[in-house]
Amino acid sequence: MSEFTVRSKAWLEYKGRPFLGDGRYRLLCAVEQCGSINAAARELDISYRKVWSQLQAMEESAPFPLLKRRIGGKNGGATRLTEEALELIKGFRQLRKQVNDGADRCFSECFPGCS
Repeated sequence: MSEFTVRSKAWLEYKGRPFLGDGRYRLLCAVEQCGSINAAARELDISYRKVWSQLQAMEESAPFPLLKRRIGGKNGGATRLTEEALELIKGFRQLRKQVNDGADRCFSECFPGCS
C-alpha cells in the first residue's frame, strides 16, 4: 500500500461552465511571463492557433478583460495580463495549493501507512 498517492484537481467555473483549470492557468502565466501570445505558445510547445483559441474563449466568457494588447510597430507588439487577470491567477495558485495540501492531509489520515 505504500506506493499509493493522492491526486486532486481544482478548477473554476463561471456561470456553470469551466473557466480556469490547470491548462489555462499555465497559459495565462506563460503569456504574462513571455509578454506575447506567440512566445507563450512556443514556451508551452502548443500551436499559436490553439493558444489563441483558448484565450479567445476565456475572454468571451470572462466577467472582466483578461489581456492588454499593444499592437506591433517599431518596438513590436506585446500582450500582458490585466490587473484582474493577475489577481485571478494569484487566487487560483493559492486555491490549488490549499486543495493539494488538504488532500495530502486527508490522505495521510485515511492511509496512515502510505505517507
